[in-house]
Amino acid sequence: MSDGKRAASAPWIRTRLRTAPGAAVALAVLVLVTAFLAAAFPRAVDAYETKGLRHDIRLADAGRSAVEVSRPQPGLELPRERREAGVRTPELKRIGGALGQALPAPLRADMSSVAYGVRTLKPVLATEPWLPRPDTVPPQLSYTAQTGLKEHARLVKGAWPTTPAEVTSTSRAVRGAVTEETAAALNMKVGSTLRLPTAVGGPLTVTITGILAPRDPGGSYWSADPLVRTPSLIPDPASPFPQNYWTGTVLLAEDAGPALLATATEPSLFWRFPPDASALTGPDGARLTAVVNSLESGPGLLKVRAIAGDTAEVLTGLGHIVQANARMRDAISPVIAVAALGIGSVAAVVLVMTGALIAARRKAELALMRSRGGSLRGIGGRLLAETAVTVVPASALGLLLAVLAVGGGRWWPAALAATGVGLLVCVALPLRTTLQHIRPTLHGAREDMVSARPSRRRTVAELTLLVLAVGAVTALRRRGTSGGGTDLLVSGAPVLVALIAALVLVRLYPLPLRLAARPMARLRGAIGFLSLARAGRSSAGGALPLLALLLALATAAFGGSVIAGIGDARDDAALTAVGADARVSGKSERATLPDELVRTVRDLDGVRNAAPLRVEFGVAMPETAAGGGGVDDSGTDTGADSGGDGDAAGARATTMVGVDPASYTRLARATGLPDFPSGLLKATGASAPLPEGAKSGPERVLPVIASPAVAARLGKEQHAVDTLSGDFKVQVVGTVERVASLASTNFLIVNSASLEQRAPTTLLLTGAPDPGKLRAAADGSGEEFVVQLRSEERARYVNTPMQAGAERIYLAAVAAGAGYALLAVLLSLLQTAPERKTLLARLRTMGLTTGQGRRLLAFEATPQALLAAGGGLLTGWATIVLLSPGIDLVPLALAGVAGSDTSPVTLRADLWSLALPAAGVVALAAAVAGVQAWWASRRGSITELRAGDSR
Repeated sequence: MSDGKRAASAPWIRTRLRTAPGAAVALAVLVLVTAFLAAAFPRAVDAYETKGLRHDIRLADAGRSAVEVSRPQPGLELPRERREAGVRTPELKRIGGALGQALPAPLRADMSSVAYGVRTLKPVLATEPWLPRPDTVPPQLSYTAQTGLKEHARLVKGAWPTTPAEVTSTSRAVRGAVTEETAAALNMKVGSTLRLPTAVGGPLTVTITGILAPRDPGGSYWSADPLVRTPSLIPDPASPFPQNYWTGTVLLAEDAGPALLATATEPSLFWRFPPDASALTGPDGARLTAVVNSLESGPGLLKVRAIAGDTAEVLTGLGHIVQANARMRDAISPVIAVAALGIGSVAAVVLVMTGALIAARRKAELALMRSRGGSLRGIGGRLLAETAVTVVPASALGLLLAVLAVGGGRWWPAALAATGVGLLVCVALPLRTTLQHIRPTLHGAREDMVSARPSRRRTVAELTLLVLAVGAVTALRRRGTSGGGTDLLVSGAPVLVALIAALVLVRLYPLPLRLAARPMARLRGAIGFLSLARAGRSSAGGALPLLALLLALATAAFGGSVIAGIGDARDDAALTAVGADARVSGKSERATLPDELVRTVRDLDGVRNAAPLRVEFGVAMPETAAGGGGVDDSGTDTGADSGGDGDAAGARATTMVGVDPASYTRLARATGLPDFPSGLLKATGASAPLPEGAKSGPERVLPVIASPAVAARLGKEQHAVDTLSGDFKVQVVGTVERVASLASTNFLIVNSASLEQRAPTTLLLTGAPDPGKLRAAADGSGEEFVVQLRSEERARYVNTPMQAGAERIYLAAVAAGAGYALLAVLLSLLQTAPERKTLLARLRTMGLTTGQGRRLLAFEATPQALLAAGGGLLTGWATIVLLSPGIDLVPLALAGVAGSDTSPVTLRADLWSLALPAAGVVALAAAVAGVQAWWASRRGSITELRAGDSR
């Protein structure tokens, strides 16, 4: 220029963003969503692990979770004044404060519930005549003088126990208090006195001055030692006869500890620190276990003894609580890792597919720049800068949204995950684009899968990946998946199976196209032939889109099967516990149901079937049968019917269930139990019903259906049994695996009509009776009966925070897998959308109708969709079969529920989880093809076919 100034040039990035704002926004949204999911996952895992650890500690029994430091009374060799000073409140408070500060992180104490004082370890026999004496045994009482009584209790009657004068070891009168429950059970009242023998002088008299009510009965102050709050009636272990006596605790005044030094009750000093779980996080579990072990028998114990004395000991069950939490976490982590790695792989493939789509759209532009002297480094740098301007803010925003949406987790794993997403897109897009232009490409080259032969390099690369994937799967199959902990080989099973399937299916895909194209070419219509030719030529059927779809479908199928398995396990456990939809039984095992109650319940609205059962536990087996079976643990019941522990006890006792064959058969059919051979229990001949008031004789032989374990012991011979329902002989005529309402593997089923005592003890109902009316009917009988509902039992399996968090992650994984699968279909079809629109425009000039155009695109998309759907079904099924031997769903479904069945729950393929995502892929492909055909028909052929267009 004449003025010496250079011509101004528009900035590259701004020009590109203005030229294609839609593509930039779409890429930013995809990166935003992916970065959000990637950052939210580790935070969600941290959050549910943190909540689970805090939940387990808070809900554990206070006596187990509290950290208690104790030591014996000061030595007798010390002067009396020094011994007394060592048990007074100032000294105890000084030591307690030092111990609280010395607790190593992450263990922290809830200082509002800390208790310390002096207590008696040896209960004292209370001989006062006004105390209750069940079975003529006097009660045994313990005494404690601990701090914080006024802060943790409310005075109901009388006055607070105090020490008007200084209490010493020579004092013979102190004041105390008891809780309302202790006073009610032991007949105590204000003014009652108790006497404790002393080593020298007269007895120590304790006067009850107040009746207290705990402010927080479930707190550590009152629950660490339950006898402080509630007395207990316990059996006397020294008596040869079953005798019970009361035991409880009397609360002395805070400064009354020195008086206990003169008694023979083994006084002990204690400092109890309940843990403060509010600051704990999931990763603190391992450190917390190490800290507890150190306090119990390590360097931490030395520090405690330096503060509290050389004889101090640390007692706590906190380590066992944390270890149980760690075992559940280790059981859940492999299942979660499968979902994480599967969805992460799908997201990575979809991001690479997005880069491939952008590269395909800009191929001509970049080829022109390359032909005009543009270097690969310069082109790649501009593409990197252009991508980073969009991707980096989107990744940062995704990280911010994840931090705001999911609280309670560490920030750095989320930051690493979001950064990884951004780096993948920033590197993959420029790299993918520039590699296509290393060498100049010929214009108009076809990529026909049917006729084109892949390069040798591609063949070698695919064979290498295939061999590595097959070798990994073979090693995984031989080694198994039950090693425990998170294993990348196990977690990557869906990726390995999907990779194998994708490589094999892409190679085999042209074969059926060739076979199908030949007969189509001889038909009069051109739609079939053109659709097959286009399907073979389209790059939408490449390995990358197919891998994304197979990964997404396999992960969605695995996650759906896990969720369905959890629900099925809980349903089965609830059915095993109740036996039917509802159950009515007595509070005691021998309580029978009156006939009026049975009729009333049977006639309630919603009851479809009522099956009365007479259940009798602990039926003695014949000696010959009990000793000759050689039964192992699998056939021995250790529950209430066994009468003891071990194989011998289980072999000597079983459970007899008397049923009405007709109603029980309907019950078994309705609840999914094995088919019940009711015809084998006909009450005819020797087993005919007895007349009213007649006694059953040992000569009667009743046919019974037994469990396999009992049938193996009894054989086909007749055996005499003595039961509360009569004495008779039994002969096994059939076997069933399970019986309603019993988890036992030792049982006999007999026709209740053949029994001498026929009154049922349990009534099982199917249907949907109103719970209020059912309980009203049971309460109206005048006796105490228990009503159990299957729905309420199912509701007991409420998720702990760890279970709920893991289940939410799997639901999110299923949803994300479905979303990425749909996105993969869209990306694969959008990559060839311009060619399809041009094809339709050209064919319309030749007379193609709109309907034919829609069918052409639908038929063209069908092979790829069917290939992906079939491969997804196969991949999902293979993944489940591969991983199911080592996956137990009990930690996710039933852990943490008292009394639940903890037998292993294996993973099974869920048909709906396999079929629905695959069907969705086919439906979406057809819908997208139809929309493309409709949209193309709205635009004229001149718009699509412009002069000089190379398409």
